[in-house]
Amino acid sequence: MINPTNAGNIESVMSQIRQYQAQASAGINLSPTATVDTQPTGVAGFADSIKGALQEVNATQQTAKTMRTAYERGEDIPLTDVVMSMQKSSLAFEATLQIRNKVLKAYEEIMNMPV
Repeated sequence: MINPTNAGNIESVMSQIRQYQAQASAGINLSPTATVDTQPTGVAGFADSIKGALQEVNATQQTAKTMRTAYERGEDIPLTDVVMSMQKSSLAFEATLQIRNKVLKAYEEIMNMPV
């Protein structure tokens, strides 16, 4: 059974994914003469997006750690909540690693392109 709090988090993540997909499908001007707007209006930069995502993953890991230690101390926390929290943390970390690997691979491919 899905906890109502987790359902809200899932919906939040799904809405972010949909926003990213919409931005990606909008298209990007890759012509050599394209100019880059260094001061976007009302839109978070790439670095801010990455930083926010990493902070969310870290918060998920900290929550899982806190729940696990509380359960180990004998506090009244359902085991299912502890396991779900740990699984969510593990999944977030694995997704972060996969994204990092894809970004590094893309960077290496770009660096190996002939000029």
